Amino acid sequence: MTSMYQPDFFQENDRDRLAALAREIQFGCIVTGEGASLNATHAPCVIRQDGDDLFVEFHVAKGNRHWQIDPDAPTVAIFQGDQSYIHPGWYPTKAETGKVVPTWTYVTVHMHGRLEPITDAGELERHLVDLTAHNEESQPEPWAVSDAPRPYTERMMAAIVGMRLRVERAEGALKLNQHKSEPDRTGVIAGLRESGPLAARVADRMDRAGRGPGDLA
Repeated sequence: MTSMYQPDFFQENDRDRLAALAREIQFGCIVTGEGASLNATHAPCVIRQDGDDLFVEFHVAKGNRHWQIDPDAPTVAIFQGDQSYIHPGWYPTKAETGKVVPTWTYVTVHMHGRLEPITDAGELERHLVDLTAHNEESQPEPWAVSDAPRPYTERMMAAIVGMRLRVERAEGALKLNQHKSEPDRTGVIAGLRESGPLAARVADRMDRAGRGPGDLA
């Protein structure tokens, strides 16, 4: 069984929180073992919860043989979220003791399970409608699948295969300086906010995080 390295301070194992985080990240790398080989597909995903069941839905081109792999082969969907390099000079501890080193802060979620094809045309269309609606909701004039001519969308759907990962186990790591002193955390947050919009996203998440294990922020 493959597992993620999760130091106590950084681990997150709550399925609902991990589902919410994967839904926020959305773009996943789906990796399936096949004998001595690994097959990887990068795709936007729909995270669907049905009671206690958790699913990751995505679709691939028919030319992508990922959908033809043995469905019993183990699969992991990896969602890499906010991440950034941490400059040692941002820590006040550097000036006090010099006992600091560069590091990296990051958010990631792994969802393990087995793949199954979405064989029903109606379910595949529902997946595409949900995926589109999620990404179009912030647009002033949201586009919908129904905006395109029906013969065209049917032709496009005929060229893809929907896939569903039935999640058996989910795990996450949120390395957000929870183990650092408050002055060092504050210094890093300030440094990140001066380092561009992507680093500022990390700063915002770090600012919301608590100083203990299991904080999703």
